[in-house]
Amino acid sequence: MLKLEHINAAYGQSPVLFDINLEVNDAEAVTLIGRNGVGKTTLLRTITGLHPVTAGGVRLNGEQVEDQPAFVRARAGLAYVPQGRGLFSHLSVEENLLMGLPALAGRPTAKKQVPELVYDLFPICRDMASRKAGNLSGGQQQQVAIGRALVTQPRYLLLDEPTEGIQPSIVQEIETALTRIRTELRVAVLLVEQYLDFAWAFADRYYVLQRGRVVESGLTAEVPQSAVQNYMGV
Repeated sequence: MLKLEHINAAYGQSPVLFDINLEVNDAEAVTLIGRNGVGKTTLLRTITGLHPVTAGGVRLNGEQVEDQPAFVRARAGLAYVPQGRGLFSHLSVEENLLMGLPALAGRPTAKKQVPELVYDLFPICRDMASRKAGNLSGGQQQQVAIGRALVTQPRYLLLDEPTEGIQPSIVQEIETALTRIRTELRVAVLLVEQYLDFAWAFADRYYVLQRGRVVESGLTAEVPQSAVQNYMGV
């Protein structure tokens, strides 16, 4: 599993995360919710190695990785799609997908090509392979970004606001693809999400972050989304 143990993090002298305990099991979907500015993105960046911890541990596949750089964690099976997608706008869709291949370094059994399943899950990646990523719509870019993450053949997929600014029909397509990613590839998903309808339809469990602390957690099947709505307001 992916497990966080008493994680603390800060920006300079300003603490932003306090004693975070969180876990994501194999092929499980977990959503992290809360108001803007409570530390959700910082927590994802801490997991991936893009932001340092000041205390606590990150355990990945049973190994402590909190002191390991981001590329080591990526090669160990951790993939991250940031808020805003993080595509190279001047590169083509295909070139963006190929950027995921370096994460396969050191895996002798890995095929050094874009998996066919990426094109099956997101046909836009094949149909617009030669188009510059910056010329795609937001929903199309999100599909390419998730596809690029899948090229790394991850065990854990971290998504930051995957439905932000995307039309409902594309949101449904993304939910369908993520469900297949879990069931067919057995990839676990941790997503930060403001759209509770999507989060509750997809995720097995939830954590609520407030002022840098986990204040509530549970099973989405047992807790109506209306019960956590008050954590989402301004």
